[in-house]
Formats: sequence, C-alpha cells, structure tokens
Amino acid sequence: MTVVDIVVEEKVVLKLKVVDTIASIHEAQLLTYLRLSEVGIIINFNVPVLKEGIKRLVF
Repeated sequence: MTVVDIVVEEKVVLKLKVVDTIASIHEAQLLTYLRLSEVGIIINFNVPVLKEGIKRLVF
C-alpha cells in the first residue's frame, strides 16, 4: 500500500523518495495519484545535487 506524501492545495502531489534512482514504479505510483491533482513531482533526496533528483509529471 502506498500513501501520498504531500498534497499542496489540491493541485500538486509530492512523492518523496530516498533511493539510488527513480524507477518506473515510482512514476506509476505518481500517475495514479495524479487523479487527485494536476501536477505531480517526485523528489529523490539521495543525489549529490537536489535538482538532479526532481522529476515532474503532468496529467
């Protein structure tokens, strides 16, 4: 079971991760959550530079 990490004003869903790489399963989870909002963002904190760990998806 997965749970949405953060929802911002019912428009943005944030999925927070600490993994080596963002896998396709993480994107699939976020796509499922996009039914609740307009934009989804995966943030992976396990990278040297944070901007390398951000992936944005729009439904």
